[in-house]
Amino acid sequence: MLTKRIIPCLDVTGGRVVKGTSFTNLRDAGDPVEQADFYYREGADELVFLDIGATPEARDTMVHVVEQVARQVFMPLCVGGGLRSISDMRRMLQAGADKVSVNTAAVQEPQLLKESAAVFGRQCIVLAVDAKRREKGKLSWEVCTHGGRKPTGIDALAWIKQAVDLGAGEILLTSWDADGHRAGYDNELNRAVSEMVSVPVIASGGAGTLEHLYDALSIGKADAVLAASIFHYREYSIKEVKEYLAGRGIPVRQ
Repeated sequence: MLTKRIIPCLDVTGGRVVKGTSFTNLRDAGDPVEQADFYYREGADELVFLDIGATPEARDTMVHVVEQVARQVFMPLCVGGGLRSISDMRRMLQAGADKVSVNTAAVQEPQLLKESAAVFGRQCIVLAVDAKRREKGKLSWEVCTHGGRKPTGIDALAWIKQAVDLGAGEILLTSWDADGHRAGYDNELNRAVSEMVSVPVIASGGAGTLEHLYDALSIGKADAVLAASIFHYREYSIKEVKEYLAGRGIPVRQ
C-alpha cells in the first residue's frame, strides 16, 4: 500500500515565509531556508514552496532560495507561483526543485501542461487549483486564478480532468473557502477529484487539527495533505502527525 505524504507548505514573498487567511492578511512566519531544514530534520515527506510575490524580481529571489534549500535539504521540493513558461520551469528545476506547480498560466494556456510534460516528464508537472464553491451546499466549484483573487467561471472538476489528460502528473487542490480558517479541508471537493483522476491529489486549505488531516486522507481520499499554520507555529510536529495517522490506520513513512 502506498504511504500517504505529509507536506508543509511555505508561502514565500520577498524571501520570507508568510501565512494568511483565504490568501489575504499575510504575516511573517520565518526564514524559508531555516524552515525547510527544520521540516527535513522533522521527517516531512516533501516541501512545497509557493512564490506568492510572483514578479520577475521575486522569481530571482525564489531561485536563490531554492538553490540554498536544495544544497542542504534532501527531500522532494515542489516550487510554484508565477511560472509562466518552459523557461521559468527550467530555471526552478535547474535550481534544485524536483517538481514545478502551475496554476494561472495553465488556465490561460492549457497547452503549457502538454508541452512541459513532454519536456520534463509529467511526474514533474503539478497542477495547482484554487477552487471556490459556487453555492453553499452545492457540489460545484469554480477555478480562481491570480492567487485566488480572480474567479474564472471555469468548472474546477472539468478543468482538472482536462489538465490530467493534457499531462498534469499531480493535483495540488486548495479550497479557497477553507484556506487559513483551520476548520477542516473541503473533503467533498477532495473526494470528488480523487475519485475522478488517476494521478495523486494533494489536499490543501483548512488544516487546524490532527483529525482534519486524517479526514482529508480518509473521507477526502487524498494521497497527501499539505498544511502551513499548524506546522509553522509549532502546534504539531511532523512526528506527532505521523504517529496519530498511523494509530488510526493511515499508512505513512516513519
